[in-house]
Amino acid sequence: MDSEPAGLIWRRTMLAHGYTDGELHRSRTCGALVPVRRGAYLRKDDFTQLDTLGQHRVLAQATALASLSDTAVSHASALALHGIELWNVPLALVHLTVNRNRGGKKSRRRHLHAAPFDPDEVTVIDGITVTTVARSIVDFARTVPFEQAVVSGDHALRLGFTDRRELAEAVARAHHRTGARRAERAVSFMDGLSESVGESRSRVLLHRSGMPRPELQRIVHSLDGRPIGRVDFLWRERGVVGEFDGMGKYAMNSTLTESEAVRNEKRREDELRATGAAVARWTWKHLDDPTSVVARIRRAFEIAGRSAPTLSVSHPPEPLRRAQ
Repeated sequence: MDSEPAGLIWRRTMLAHGYTDGELHRSRTCGALVPVRRGAYLRKDDFTQLDTLGQHRVLAQATALASLSDTAVSHASALALHGIELWNVPLALVHLTVNRNRGGKKSRRRHLHAAPFDPDEVTVIDGITVTTVARSIVDFARTVPFEQAVVSGDHALRLGFTDRRELAEAVARAHHRTGARRAERAVSFMDGLSESVGESRSRVLLHRSGMPRPELQRIVHSLDGRPIGRVDFLWRERGVVGEFDGMGKYAMNSTLTESEAVRNEKRREDELRATGAAVARWTWKHLDDPTSVVARIRRAFEIAGRSAPTLSVSHPPEPLRRAQ
């Protein structure tokens, strides 16, 4: 079978190549073809390899290719096509923006937004018109909760797909649209130094809990000046290090066995504590109970406060790499 871009197989293409609707029906019935949307399919092997986000990308591509020329994939769907993290975001609907002031509507599979866009606010990905990263982040941040917006914005900044200047300009362009103030607040909080969904969620948790704002991704040095490693969060004046899901730092290194990762992490934490720093750690599970994270950090503040260590700290070189 011949396929269209993105691995999609279109009914119209198959009929043009001599296949019949009966053959397509039998392929769907036996599971060889999986419907993506009306008239568009994927091979079963291709579909089963996709996670939820991958399935949404394919649905967005199929929907865009079947839409009018004055529309662009936008909001969460655009972020998915740009390869930006989405956390806790509904993906049943494909988001499109039509280049006019009126005419937005929702259907079972599509949310069509009506909002004009300039030529420099769209780009092309695999032949599909998509709003730029900056425009997508701001549109997304206008319409979703703060935490979800920050997760995606942090990731886009970390990848270098956009920058603060572009985001500020996109916010300014959207000043008259619903949710613009919400987007401005989220954009002002985004930080490309956040290295994962968990770290971004942790930053939001700390912010909402009224905790002092930490420094991100600082290298802490031993008493003799040797760099120990880069830490996720640092309250320098308190002598406290915060670490989210520390084992994940070593899971990225495929050359380490589990036992080696455990030893490395313990050695690293022992060296941090030897500087006089107190270390607070938390995991994904703790993020669902913000009070437990705050309690761990406050306890670390109390411990470090007894000796008030002066930590030797430096900024990591670019690009960011975690020392181990």
